[in-house]
Amino acid sequence: MIGRLTGTLSDKNPPQVLVDCNGVGYEVDVPMSTFFNLPGLGEKVSLLTHFVVREDAQILYGFGSASERAAFRELIKISGVGPRTALSVLSGMSVADIAQAVTAQDAGRLVKVPGIGKKTAERLLLELKGKIGADLGLPGGGTPVNDHQTDILQALVALGYSDKEAQAALKALPKDASVSEGIKQALKALAR
Repeated sequence: MIGRLTGTLSDKNPPQVLVDCNGVGYEVDVPMSTFFNLPGLGEKVSLLTHFVVREDAQILYGFGSASERAAFRELIKISGVGPRTALSVLSGMSVADIAQAVTAQDAGRLVKVPGIGKKTAERLLLELKGKIGADLGLPGGGTPVNDHQTDILQALVALGYSDKEAQAALKALPKDASVSEGIKQALKALAR
């Protein structure tokens, strides 16, 4: 529903930030990795978001990169792992670290994250195998390297393509493609 927020950073109170978007303030929960990379108060900020509606609350989660949001979405699909736990994992480990732990099936790295026990870590590794790994965060993976690529990726996902399809189309584009030209070329490639 709400895919991205761009506005002025009004307040920082870990793990929550307040983003003022033309007079409307959005409270957004962010992982510490995103929090530490935020600009100063009063400066412009842009966050990719994931909106969670529960019986008792509506919560907006924000991320500094598409790979962080994708990892968050994979984590919350796992039975017994809610948004708070997923945020805790992303606060304790980078996406690349998670991907390496999944690839190596190393539960010891996940157990170091507060709130993650041995059984939960093993379940995470089992459930994430094949979903997070070489395609997320590892060198040579499909993570966007500049703002243009991030915008192209977001546009393709907004048009209904899966993250995997959008990443594959992004890999085929020249690294210096403009946003509009990149979207056109990616759509042509995906139409084949």
